Amino acid sequence: MSLLNLEQAERAELAAQVRENYEALKNKGLKLDLTRGKPSAEQLDLSADLLELPGANNYTDAAGNDLRNYGNLKGIMELRELWAKLTNTDADHVLAGDSSSLNIMFDLVSWSYVFGNNDSERPWSEEETVKWICPTPGYDRHFAISEHFGFEMISVPMLDDGPDVDAIRELVKDPQVKGMWLVPVFANPSGSVITKEKAEALAAMETAAPDFRIVWDNAYAVHTLTDEFPEVLPIVRMAEQAGNPNRFWAMSSTSKITLAGGGVGFFNSSAENLEWYLGHAGIRGIGPNKINQLAHYEFFGSAEGVRAVMRRHAALLAPKFQAVIDILEHRLGKYDVATWTEPKGGYFISLNVIDGTATRVWELAKDAGIVLTKAGSAFPHGEDERDHNIRLAPSLPPLEEVKTAMDGVATCVLLAALEKLEA
Repeated sequence: MSLLNLEQAERAELAAQVRENYEALKNKGLKLDLTRGKPSAEQLDLSADLLELPGANNYTDAAGNDLRNYGNLKGIMELRELWAKLTNTDADHVLAGDSSSLNIMFDLVSWSYVFGNNDSERPWSEEETVKWICPTPGYDRHFAISEHFGFEMISVPMLDDGPDVDAIRELVKDPQVKGMWLVPVFANPSGSVITKEKAEALAAMETAAPDFRIVWDNAYAVHTLTDEFPEVLPIVRMAEQAGNPNRFWAMSSTSKITLAGGGVGFFNSSAENLEWYLGHAGIRGIGPNKINQLAHYEFFGSAEGVRAVMRRHAALLAPKFQAVIDILEHRLGKYDVATWTEPKGGYFISLNVIDGTATRVWELAKDAGIVLTKAGSAFPHGEDERDHNIRLAPSLPPLEEVKTAMDGVATCVLLAALEKLEA
């Protein structure tokens, strides 16, 4: 029953009904927001006990260090060991910082730009140009960092099993290509999970730039929507075995596990990369919030303790994601006007509509009181040449609001498609 195959009279009848539905939608006076992947209040409540930790007179680590004082740039060992078990790496290669892994990413790029990293011949600021590989659709905040420094961003397709490695292999023959963004597990916004084979290829491939880095942002490594947790690849170890020990800057954090903005960010990399990082971090500051790190360690207790918390998150998130998928299938499946991902984890669903209509869908939804992430936001400079992708973020609103919003979005997708066909 594709719209393209409908007889003119049938299409006109459908268009009249959809326009009537849209006017009714506008008259509801909705104020709904599906823009950003924020945890809901119910999810944040799961970490309420954290606010009482580590407790009065509890301020030393296992080695007896007073965590109220300055020092220990690498963070407390207990939490680093816990996180290493959770993310399949070695504690000596993990740094526990303050709340945001995004801040660490910015520092890494910034210091490479100003000083050059430990494999650079010169600071990136002295290069004629710096090019950065951006798998798309991808994370808008990653792209914003590249844009902030004036890097030339090169899009490559993000596929179901990870980025297009063949395309990347050709691009890194250019010595001006200095880096790449990647969310390897439950990618933002597609939910893709990279295969071991593709990860091995990225670790082993030859690059013209000796200081080429891949930001391996494992933001959703344990953010399942089911009872199953994905394999976390030991990417730093894999790179070392492939002869490129410094290739990966691996990130993760507790931001969507405990309290957003009040958690712990982690940096996992080679010993040489960590030494370079700490050389600059030690000038910038005198150590992270170790009391907060101790509180998190006591709250989790173990790697399995983290997984237990994430199962409780999944119980709250999964019904919202399923509602989005069910409504899209019920309202749009028979018309062949959209496709969407069905992720097993993460925070987003990627919706692809008819080429040339995503911006119109966004406008129609906004006029009806439903705020979506702006069309094209998952592409460098916010420019989707096909104007076909919209990122959906159902985590924050209550379930009934998600259902109401998605029913409205489906109406907007249909109306935009009909308008294009009529044009």
